[in-house]
Amino acid sequence: MMKAKIDDVAKLAGVSKTTVSRVMNKRGYLSDKTVKKVHDAMNELNYHPNVVARQLFKQETKLVGLIFPTVNNPFFGQLVSSMEKKLFSKGFKVLIGDSMNDPDKEKLYLQELMTHQVDGLIVGAHNHGIEEYKNTNLPIVAIDRIMNKDIPVVSSDNYLGGQLATQLLIDNGARIIVHTNDPQNIKSPAQKRRSAYEDTMIHNGLDPIVYTLEFDSNSDKKIDSIKRIFKENPNIDGLFVSNDMDAAQVMDVAKDLGYRIPEDLKVVGYDGADITRILLPSLTTVVQPIDKMADVAVSTLVARMQDVSYSSNKILPVKIWRGKTV
Repeated sequence: MMKAKIDDVAKLAGVSKTTVSRVMNKRGYLSDKTVKKVHDAMNELNYHPNVVARQLFKQETKLVGLIFPTVNNPFFGQLVSSMEKKLFSKGFKVLIGDSMNDPDKEKLYLQELMTHQVDGLIVGAHNHGIEEYKNTNLPIVAIDRIMNKDIPVVSSDNYLGGQLATQLLIDNGARIIVHTNDPQNIKSPAQKRRSAYEDTMIHNGLDPIVYTLEFDSNSDKKIDSIKRIFKENPNIDGLFVSNDMDAAQVMDVAKDLGYRIPEDLKVVGYDGADITRILLPSLTTVVQPIDKMADVAVSTLVARMQDVSYSSNKILPVKIWRGKTV
């Protein structure tokens, strides 16, 4: 019996030879239906690709795509910079998509990156329900984002960070403590900061008070939201803010309203990027191990691209940077 060829698989599956090749090499956007048709045809014909030929002709672009909300935020800026350096040292070049948390923009970047035949993706944007991620055969790693069960997640210990921040405020005398966080519909391990805050407040016999600050809202809108916190909570004496950029704005608004920090109001931020600690050393904050997160994300992605074993989810430790705002 003559050995089956790729042409035979393509004919039986009703697709092109290029599509069969993409299925075998796990490249580009492919629907589940198409992948199944190709695999069914391969099984029916008992088709086994020539491994040596695949290695000779497999096209590796040595490109990795990064999709993040913005590089204008010190946390994401340092994370992307660190990943780019680590990927470059491993022979990869980087294409960056700055989604600004716009799902349409994220879809466009995803499609463009796949058109450029990137070898893998690292994603940290927080839009959800984007079907293209579910139907791609590309290796993907997520940072602080829950996408689907097949995509590994790298994050810091958000729950511990929330505990440390809240308990520090309480231990230093704060009682009317407000926490600001992202909208709850964002599927991210960072939501555990809120859970830890609420648990710690209740454990200490205090009432949790949570406000949402939209990540991508303009400065005037965000300042109005911050002012509302002070107006609705005139006795506030503590704030656990979900990121350092917001914490800086909270402190500016508080000072304009006559609060002395830390005498009248104690503030703890979150992220602790290098540039933030240089420009705002007084801010007490929870420090994420940004460079380590980048290292683990890159190592996990490379492992996925090489079909070797990797840890499905990785949670890294955090620590407190003691400034002068508590």
